[in-house]
Amino acid sequence: MWLKSPNIHCTHGFSTRHGGVSSENFSSLNLGGSEDSDENILKNRILSLKEIGASMDQLCHLHQVHGTTVQIAKAGKQTGDALVSNEKGLVLAVSVADCYPILFYDEKNQVIGAAHAGWRGTVGRIAAKTAEAMIQLGAEPDQIQVAIGQGICQKNFEVGAEVVEQFWKEGFPERIVEGKYIDLAASNLFVLVEYGIPKENIWVMNRCTFEDDFFSYRRDKGKTGRMWGVIAL
Repeated sequence: MWLKSPNIHCTHGFSTRHGGVSSENFSSLNLGGSEDSDENILKNRILSLKEIGASMDQLCHLHQVHGTTVQIAKAGKQTGDALVSNEKGLVLAVSVADCYPILFYDEKNQVIGAAHAGWRGTVGRIAAKTAEAMIQLGAEPDQIQVAIGQGICQKNFEVGAEVVEQFWKEGFPERIVEGKYIDLAASNLFVLVEYGIPKENIWVMNRCTFEDDFFSYRRDKGKTGRMWGVIAL
């Protein structure tokens, strides 16, 4: 049900598609695919949170808009693409199905963050903006540990020339593009290191959402489930 990062030493996880109640395209741990029933999605959310010792009343999640807005987390739903908090008892969640979930943890200063990074968020440096919002809550750049979860890998992420041009315009290195294929995991790693997060503090799962263990919006032509990246103090 949950995949964990070795460098995040608090409650956290990246969900797979296994362990829930949904069927067909949403089989089985669909945490938000809109064509599934609301009843199934709620059951899956309750099951997944119980697995990490949490409940729905602790959940902080987002109406995600593929932007770069970072919210101070509060229970319930907000609009944006990243959450930060220094409050115990809150579960920060971002939803993905090809975009990258990125989790942040400063153990010393007890600050956490979670970001949803598709190509628009990546090129807008949402990972750096999340770290900056954590610093406003007392975190320190060299204390922040980061885990980049599963997402669409470069060989499966073909984009138009206009998307490649935006990455060049924003100063991304040549190594993140091969023809019309962009490496979003490497792009977010670049953003974090550029911002000042030590490279040794960053773990990358290096798994692609086209694998059978995951939901993929592109592979499944839009009719698919959603996974979560979650973190809590």
